Amino acid sequence: MSSSPPQRPDLTAKVRALPHKPGVYLYKDRFQRVIYVGKANDLHRRVSQYFHPSRRMTADRKTRALIESIWDVETHVVKSNTESLLLEGKLIKEFRPRYNVSFRDDKHFLMVKVNMADPIPRFQLTRMRSDDGARYFGPFAHSGSLRSTLQVLKLRFHLRSCRAQTPGEADFKHCLDHVIQNCSAPCINRISREDYRAQVQAACEFLEGRSTEMVKQLETEMKAAAAKLDFERAASLRNLLEDLRKTTAPTKRFHRQFVTTVKPQEDMEELGRALEMKEAPQIIECFDISNISTTYIVASMVCFRGGKPDNSNYRRYRIRTIRGQDDFASMAEVVRRRYQRVQTEGIRMPSLVVVDGGKGQLGAAHGVLKELGLGDLPLIGLAKEREEIFRPGISEPLVLDHGTGALRLLQRVRDEAHRFANGYHQVLLRQRVRESVLDDCPGVSENRKKLLLQRFGSIERLRKASEAELATVEGIGPKLAAGIAEYLGKYRNRRTQLAAVQDDAPAADAGDEFESVGDDRPASSRRAARDDVEETEVIELDEISEDDIAEHKGVAGVPAVARQDNASRPEGEPIPPVKRARSSRERMQDASNQSDDNEDEFVYRLK
Repeated sequence: MSSSPPQRPDLTAKVRALPHKPGVYLYKDRFQRVIYVGKANDLHRRVSQYFHPSRRMTADRKTRALIESIWDVETHVVKSNTESLLLEGKLIKEFRPRYNVSFRDDKHFLMVKVNMADPIPRFQLTRMRSDDGARYFGPFAHSGSLRSTLQVLKLRFHLRSCRAQTPGEADFKHCLDHVIQNCSAPCINRISREDYRAQVQAACEFLEGRSTEMVKQLETEMKAAAAKLDFERAASLRNLLEDLRKTTAPTKRFHRQFVTTVKPQEDMEELGRALEMKEAPQIIECFDISNISTTYIVASMVCFRGGKPDNSNYRRYRIRTIRGQDDFASMAEVVRRRYQRVQTEGIRMPSLVVVDGGKGQLGAAHGVLKELGLGDLPLIGLAKEREEIFRPGISEPLVLDHGTGALRLLQRVRDEAHRFANGYHQVLLRQRVRESVLDDCPGVSENRKKLLLQRFGSIERLRKASEAELATVEGIGPKLAAGIAEYLGKYRNRRTQLAAVQDDAPAADAGDEFESVGDDRPASSRRAARDDVEETEVIELDEISEDDIAEHKGVAGVPAVARQDNASRPEGEPIPPVKRARSSRERMQDASNQSDDNEDEFVYRLK
C-alpha cells in the first residue's frame, strides 16, 4: 500500500502572516531539506517578493529553479540586522543549502582570543574556537570595526602587540611601543605582571559590553575637539565611536540542539546512583551568587521537586553582611539564612543541596551546614567549566558522561538558579536607574519633582535652597516648602549617621532576612533594606535589556548643547539639567564617595 504524497502548506497564508521584523528565512523542498537560507531587514516584504508573478519573469535561471522548488518556509525573528547576519552564516554552514553560494566555505566570523594562562597575556584575532582554556569574545560581524576597536584597546590599556608568547629583553631591543608610550612593557618589568593582568582584565570587561565609561570619555574628547575647530580629530573620534558601538552591540547566541525526551524520574534515579545516595533525590535546592564587581550582590535559591521546577519555593536574597566581592562568604551567608529559617519554621529538608561553584563554594556551604547541625545533609558543588561534581571530604571530582540523565538534571537545576539570580540583578539595576531621593517625600508628586529639578538642577542645590526659594516653584506653597526642607535635612542626617556607624556595625541577624519570590514588601521595608547595603553610583548598562536602554536613551551620552557660564546667568532663571554634564573626574569622585547629592540630577537626565 503506497503512502499518499505530502500535502503542500498554504504558502500564501504563511507569507501573509510574517511580521515586519528582521530575521532569517529558510526555504525547504518537498523532502523538508533546506535548499536556501537568507536574511532580511523585513521578513514579510523580503519573502513575499519571491512569490510575485513579476519575479518569475525577471529572475535568472537559478532563482527560477529555486522558486519552483520551494515547498515550505521557516523563519527566525531576531532583534537586529547584525544578529540576522550571524545566524544566516551559522545556518548556511550547518545545512549547506544547494542554492546558497556565500558562507558555504569554512571561513568563520572573527573572534578575539586571550589566554590568561600565558605569562604575559595578549589579544589575538582568530576564526576558530578551540578547547584550550582561553577566553573567546565574539563572533563579530564587522571585522573592520573589530580591528579598529582592538587597536584602541591596546592604546587605551597599554597592551602589548608583539607576537612572541613570552617576550624578553631581546624582543624589547627591537620594539618601539614602549618608547612612544603605547605599551607598558611588562616584558622588562616596567610594570608588574599583576598590574598588567589587571589591564588585560579591564580590556576583557570592555569586550563583554561594559563600555559606557570609555564611550563617554571619547564623546567628551570629540566635543572638545569640535569646540576647538579641530574637525579632523572630531571626525576621527566620531568614526571610532561608531566602531566601538558596532563591536559592543548586544547580540543573542543561537544553539540548535536535538530534541530529547526528558524523563525526570529516571534522571533522578540515575543521579542518586551516581552520588551513591540511598534513594533518588526528590527535592533538590540549588544556590547561585550573582554580582558585577561589588554592585548589588544577590543570590538565588531554586527548588526542583520530582525533577521539575517548584516555582513557589524559589527564593532570592540581597547579600547584607559581606563587603566587597567574596563569593565564598556570600554563599555561606545565603546557606545560613536559608536553613536557619528551615529549622525555625519546620520546613521539610531537601534531599540534595547543590551550590554553583567548585571547592571554595562547597567548603563555605558545608561549614555552615555543620554549624547548624546539618552536616549529614547531602551536598555537592557543580563547577561550570568541566561540569565537575565536588563532594565534601572527597578530593577527586566526579565527572559524569555528557548526555546522561543525571548530568542533564543537574545542569537544568544549575542553569535555572543562574537565570533566576541574573533576573533579580537586572530588576535591581533598573530600579536603581529610576530611584530618586524625592520619591518618598510627602506631598511631592512626579510633576512637582520634575518642576523642582528643573528649577534647581540637582538635589544639592535643592537642599541648599531656602524655604522662600522653594515656595517660588509652581505648585509649591510655603507649607510644602517647609516640609521639603525638613525632609531633605532629615534624609541627609540619616545617611550621614548610617555611614558613620556602618563600619563598626555587627552583622545583621540571620532571621532578619529578605527572602521572597516577588518584591511585594511595603515601601518602608524596601527603603530599610536599601539602607542596609552599600550603594554605588556606577550603573552597569550592559546588564540592562535593550528596551531599557532605548527607553533611557541619553545615558551613553548627554546630547550636545551649548554650555553657558553660570556667573552670567540671571538670578532665578531655571537651570536645565542637561546643560550641566559631569566630567569623568566628577563621576569617579561620585562613585568613590557613595554620595546621593548628584543622584537625582543623573536620574532626571534619564527621564
